[in-house]
Amino acid sequence: MPEHCPVCGQAYEPEPGFYWGAMFVSYFFAVAVFAVSGVALYYLAGDPPLWVYVSTVAVVSLLSTPLVFRYSRAIMLYLFGGVSYNPTWVARRA
Repeated sequence: MPEHCPVCGQAYEPEPGFYWGAMFVSYFFAVAVFAVSGVALYYLAGDPPLWVYVSTVAVVSLLSTPLVFRYSRAIMLYLFGGVSYNPTWVARRA
């Protein structure tokens, strides 16, 4: 991961250890994956055996790990890093 955004120059790590808090955001995503997968299996598959629940949640968790990692860090940066999105911002070319 680069240290700064190539477009706007925003530092991706404002201070050492900043993203430790992103673990809590990632935990929220993991709980959501468990809950949505479990409820979907219960209603769509007619309450399958336990091994189906475990394997489905494991596969969905592994497949969504790159997205969860990226979005938990982005949410942490937006909420606690003092970063705000400005859609009208234009990069100045040097």
